[in-house]
Amino acid sequence: MLATLLAGDALVVIKSTVPVGHTQGLQGVYSIDRIVFSPEFLRGGQALNDNLHPSRIIIGCLEESGAGFAKLLLDAAEKTDVKTLFMPSTEAEAMKLFANTYLAMRVSFFNALDSYAIAAGLDTAKTIDSVCLDDRIGDGYNNPSFACGGYCLPKDTNQLLANYKSVPQNSIQATLSSNSTRKDFIADTIIGMRPRVLGIYRLVMKQGSDNFRANAIQGIMKRLKAKGIEVVIYEPTYAADTYFNSKALRSLDEFKGLSDVIISNRIH
Repeated sequence: MLATLLAGDALVVIKSTVPVGHTQGLQGVYSIDRIVFSPEFLRGGQALNDNLHPSRIIIGCLEESGAGFAKLLLDAAEKTDVKTLFMPSTEAEAMKLFANTYLAMRVSFFNALDSYAIAAGLDTAKTIDSVCLDDRIGDGYNNPSFACGGYCLPKDTNQLLANYKSVPQNSIQATLSSNSTRKDFIADTIIGMRPRVLGIYRLVMKQGSDNFRANAIQGIMKRLKAKGIEVVIYEPTYAADTYFNSKALRSLDEFKGLSDVIISNRIH
């Protein structure tokens, strides 16, 4: 990176999520203000669409320094009315962590709602649909899952929590803790069904995604296998024959024939 910094007036743009203060630290190390942080907001399976229709553009520097880069992003977008904000790099870093942590909290909330609905014999879908009719809540990001999985949201929530070492908080730690609680509940519910073989339908965490990283199903599998329940998986996009020492199948008929109970993380 040092060679790049020495190349005239080149602007170095960090896109990956980093701890608050990281960009400022690099500026100090290299005695230069041409390192900026500009977070990306890309959903799994929707990266191209989200680049063409960005929700906002955030540039972590003064407008006069980052205007050219902002114009590049705007020129590449199909959407024309994109809100563009310039702010200090530390604020840009913080807003990305807070945005992803809020999404993780929302996932945890609707998972908790689903756990209650299952335990109380309620219709989860009707309950969520009616709750989300409130304009203050809205109907996005409300599909219950096994837990808040994937790579970005848990990682960024943990990172934000680390920034709160000297600041009182409860909700961020609760969001992380709720993941284990949800996995325990799902596993206990399945164990209560007494299956000999549990079938897991698809490893992908959402429609249109091919992301298996940090999948919440791994925690469910571990809990079930510890109780002696065999696990088989149907995932047509997965090339290997095993996934965490469980049989991975690409034949739906074979998968259905082997499984006593079949579960799916989300609607696919």
